[in-house]
Amino acid sequence: MSESADELGNECYVIGGFVRDLFLQRPSKDIDVVVVGSGIELAQLVANKMGRKAHLSVFKNFGTAQVKFGDLEVEFVGARKESYRANSRKPIVENGTLEDDQNRRDFTVNALALSLNKDRFGELVDPFGGVNDLKYKILRTPLDPDITFSDDPLRMMRGIRFATQLGFYLEECTFEAIKRNKERIGIVSKERIFDEMSKIVASKKPSIGFDLLEKTGLLEILFPEIQKLKGIEEKEGRGHKDNFLHTLQVLDSVAEKSDDVWLRWAAVFHDIAKPVTKHYDKKAGWTFYNHNYIGAKMIPSIFKRMKFPMNDHMKFVQKMVSLHMRPIALVEDEVTDSAVRRLLFDAGDDIDSLMSLCEADITSKNKEKVQRFLNNFKIVRQKLKEIEEKDRIRNFQPPISGDEIMRMFNLPPCNTVGVLKMAIKDAILDGLIPNEYDAAYKFLMEEADKLGLKTTEN
Repeated sequence: MSESADELGNECYVIGGFVRDLFLQRPSKDIDVVVVGSGIELAQLVANKMGRKAHLSVFKNFGTAQVKFGDLEVEFVGARKESYRANSRKPIVENGTLEDDQNRRDFTVNALALSLNKDRFGELVDPFGGVNDLKYKILRTPLDPDITFSDDPLRMMRGIRFATQLGFYLEECTFEAIKRNKERIGIVSKERIFDEMSKIVASKKPSIGFDLLEKTGLLEILFPEIQKLKGIEEKEGRGHKDNFLHTLQVLDSVAEKSDDVWLRWAAVFHDIAKPVTKHYDKKAGWTFYNHNYIGAKMIPSIFKRMKFPMNDHMKFVQKMVSLHMRPIALVEDEVTDSAVRRLLFDAGDDIDSLMSLCEADITSKNKEKVQRFLNNFKIVRQKLKEIEEKDRIRNFQPPISGDEIMRMFNLPPCNTVGVLKMAIKDAILDGLIPNEYDAAYKFLMEEADKLGLKTTEN
């Protein structure tokens, strides 16, 4: 690459996240190269020199090119300066110098550049003190933060994401500028916001990001339902816990044990309906009856509004929200085989994820209470394992299908068929009969007889 840049007579620098991560000793496979000249021309020359092992992609409309070599991806772009219109985060781009290119960067730690030219190879260009900011874990913008964030509001989300991923702090002026420009987030596409939010949720301690989103006012704009979880209300000297802080605790606890980003999203949304179900009763105190079921109904509209994927991921989150109270109810009551069978049937292959969410949901300050619940959850897990091995309930279908019932009794598709099929399923889940065909057939005949039905064999 250095040889190719010198051959073309262009200044060439590796810049941005790769240089930042180099100083932080973090692994990085994405390399951004800025050229004072044509990035596409340099990429083509580099790809030609690398031969067949390199894969070149050119994006003429954007003036960029990409060279893939093994698991490395190198993006080439010409140095540029940008200007913005008030109603768009899409810049007007002109050719520029390295200085122009560094000026347009979001944060000082992402404006670091290392020369790739032979006579200056490895020389650091750091006009904004980015290395010092790395040392003190500070995130600040190279230029006026109000202009930086107003021009491209996605940078506000990126700042919060970097703070979460890297464990850095938003410098005071930068933080205050996010608060002042929060409404500008409205011009950013929901898809880009989802991308940044997912990276926050996937971080080692995602609560940092949600706390910053709340403090800057972005959370109320993006996820008002989550914002409404915040706060404590008191009546007659009795208060409830802050459900926003509780949610962040649950999220971090799930993150400690699972990399599944959708289970983490389930943690974010598990109590989403508590504000709309909150009720005070003089005897019972604060209650949130059916918040799990109502919360599950809220998930599709939230996903649709925020352009989250409306697929099996959404259904998984919805299922987790709907079922997250069930294992806790088992812990509080006697753990019956019937209740465990029904939980296995409803959770299916997601039972382990559900149990992990429920274990994380125990956030009481009373350590003895937490340990008691966790010990009881171990009993529930053991019961789940024993009953699954014995009864094969997970994702089971009744041994006799609806089609078979229709043939047996010469019935058209009707409610009676559903009633009989459901009766078999309930009998198996309640432990009245084993999950076997012969037992189900005998039970079906008894139920049909009660309804006055005769088989076609009679």
